[in-house]
Amino acid sequence: MKEEINYKFWTVCMIQNQDKVLLLDRQHDYFNGFIPPGGKVEFPESFVECAIREVKEETGLDVKNLKYKGIYEYVNPEKNDRYIIFNYITNEFEGQLLQNSSEGKPVWVNIDEIDQLPMQQSIRRRFPLFFQEGTFEIHVKWDNQKNTEGEVFIRKT
Repeated sequence: MKEEINYKFWTVCMIQNQDKVLLLDRQHDYFNGFIPPGGKVEFPESFVECAIREVKEETGLDVKNLKYKGIYEYVNPEKNDRYIIFNYITNEFEGQLLQNSSEGKPVWVNIDEIDQLPMQQSIRRRFPLFFQEGTFEIHVKWDNQKNTEGEVFIRKT
């Protein structure tokens, strides 16, 4: 008898404005650093609907014409968990930028200055892939004993 797998879905949407991207300066809980807007998919919304909603909630902007860039997933074989993040990018947006949100302060950042910012490894790893042709798949096995990333597999298409 197979054990049940716990699936959880999130989205991320990179918003590009020429040589800048919009990131959230998140300085609370365990996930500190600069992150793109995104969040958990609510049933029964689609992944694109989730990305659009999360951008609006976290930045105040309305986005459209999202381009799918890839999947980033964590699997934890010991807990039967699979976390899948659908990644999008767009340069089409309108609206008034929030001064602050519960997820962090929205900030336009020069793309060539990203390396100097504090950022989670998972976001730093996929950041350049948003701006390359094609899509990506990043598969990470979580090491439960060390409470850190284990094997990492990256495929670009």
